[in-house]
Amino acid sequence: MVKTQEDYQAFLKRVENEVLSHSIIKENKYTDWFKKGDLTLENVRYFTQQFSVFSNFFMVAQLKKLINAETIEEMRASKEILCNELGTVFKRKTSETSESLQKREDNKEVEGDPALVNTEGTIDGGIFKFRAAHFEWLLDFAKPLGLGFKDLGKRRHGSESTLFFTDELERIYGSDDFIVGAGSSYAVENWAAAGFWKDLIDGLQKFKEKEKINIHLGFFTWHDKVESQHAAHTQDELAEIYFIEGFDEDKFIKSGQEMLEGVAVFWNGLNEKR
Repeated sequence: MVKTQEDYQAFLKRVENEVLSHSIIKENKYTDWFKKGDLTLENVRYFTQQFSVFSNFFMVAQLKKLINAETIEEMRASKEILCNELGTVFKRKTSETSESLQKREDNKEVEGDPALVNTEGTIDGGIFKFRAAHFEWLLDFAKPLGLGFKDLGKRRHGSESTLFFTDELERIYGSDDFIVGAGSSYAVENWAAAGFWKDLIDGLQKFKEKEKINIHLGFFTWHDKVESQHAAHTQDELAEIYFIEGFDEDKFIKSGQEMLEGVAVFWNGLNEKR
């Protein structure tokens, strides 16, 4: 049976009703609390440690997604994410103006250090720098909190709920079934673009001002800027794979739902701990 644009539009409505309506996208009780800024040092230290575990192990899931790609285009798209995570700075496709460079130089925390950060472009021709790795940005953030390299990113630091989430990322997001992986990726990127980064930034900014601790928020501001782009990319990907022979609507939706359940376990675990 040949699928039509009408079929695709009907499927998008299913996705909206059955995936994007998930409670963790619509309401995140932890970040709703967090953004108010009524945080203790111990709150922020615990959050940082758990987030570092998820962030570090996301690279395992992303590598599996790369390995299991169905096309060279999908593999390259996964490499863009993974290699940037590891420290390859995006190379802009057009030259940046001197005014833009100066603006970023003057306000590195929000705009990004021009030597280490771009929010657009490609890793193809980009330059690798250790300090451009996202985990190193998180280390810079954690240092004023009294946390060092040995305190972050390892499984031994993760709570039961955090480890459940990281394992679900590897199982579903990194699946060798391209429909499962695509459904998970779609769910993850739309969750990430739903506003939780802004909640974290608001809360951390208030905490910083209240406690007079000079934490650097670049890790969070950068991700907030790029997540809407990632969500748009997954929408483009869905428009392509929907018309591939054998695409299974139910499997795509089920994997998206399962992935968001994993996301919810992570945030609910943080909420219970506070």
